[in-house]
Amino acid sequence: MDEPRIKVYGSATEITVAANAAGLRDLAERLVDLAAPELRDGYHEHLESGINLEDGSISLILERDDKL
Repeated sequence: MDEPRIKVYGSATEITVAANAAGLRDLAERLVDLAAPELRDGYHEHLESGINLEDGSISLILERDDKL
């Protein structure tokens, strides 16, 4: 299986999350994990350029907000 590759970029009015198939599966798993009943409101995960995002990406925070 390919290694997940995710790139996040954008402007003031639009954000693009681009990924290969493995990267899309990785993002989907992260989102499903955030929906787990044992996690509380406000739980979040940081994705950073050069760590779990491609170099040159802007940072991305996935956050659970049960007030929405």
